Amino acid sequence: MNTIEAIILAIIEGLTEYLPVSSTGHMIIASSFMKIASDDFTKLFTIVIQLGAILSVVVLYWKRFFQSLDFYFKLLVAFIPAVILGLLLNDIIDELLESPVTVAISLIIGGFILLKVDDWFKANEIYDEQNPEAHTKISYATALKIGFFQCLAMIPGTSRSGASIVGGMTQKLNRKTAAEFSFFLAVPTMFGATAKKLYDYYKAGFQLSSDQINYLIIGNIIAFVVALIAIKSFIDYLSKKGFKIFGYYRIVLGIVLLIIHFFIYRLTTV
Repeated sequence: MNTIEAIILAIIEGLTEYLPVSSTGHMIIASSFMKIASDDFTKLFTIVIQLGAILSVVVLYWKRFFQSLDFYFKLLVAFIPAVILGLLLNDIIDELLESPVTVAISLIIGGFILLKVDDWFKANEIYDEQNPEAHTKISYATALKIGFFQCLAMIPGTSRSGASIVGGMTQKLNRKTAAEFSFFLAVPTMFGATAKKLYDYYKAGFQLSSDQINYLIIGNIIAFVVALIAIKSFIDYLSKKGFKIFGYYRIVLGIVLLIIHFFIYRLTTV
């Protein structure tokens, strides 16, 4: 990896972490085109720089992180499924992180789901005048169920934010509330994923060079700044327009990737 590649991946991370299009999937696609996807440091980099994007949530919603202990307990409950399944499926997840085909198929399937989500959960956006918070309250049971939905994102191309937002909407949350809880849940999830990935990296006998440390610093800073802009834009758009545009984008991108992989790439390597 070089500086330009690190910057490109960080911009992609910042733009896509909170969109239901899969930031990991996009970084796998980009790193595959740059021919660095199978490199151990690239796999570490794509996880660790998500921390920078996650910190943007803390900055934008800092007041929410001081509202009550109940808030943290609910995040912890939602985080538990990812901890358990992440540890159990770690090796399988690492293998999938090198597969553009897995990303493409996940993008397409998720795209068709997003095309229907707004219609499926239209009632969630209708507020009862006598109970205006009916579609914004999150119970512990709801938090746990959203946590299980988030685990679907262990399949590259699924989208952590997309899975957890849809999970929230299945529990009668409106789009805005589901999206914000998804953002908050990203904080412990990505802190945990970063710590685990760094531990595994050092346990395998790897050491970070000074250049690699610089790439991680640059990547986190860029991802943080870009994500600040992306979050606000996404929330505004989602509240007004819904998911359809993201569904179409995922389907088109997935089909293009499959064409490139099975036709163009194979022809150029014969």
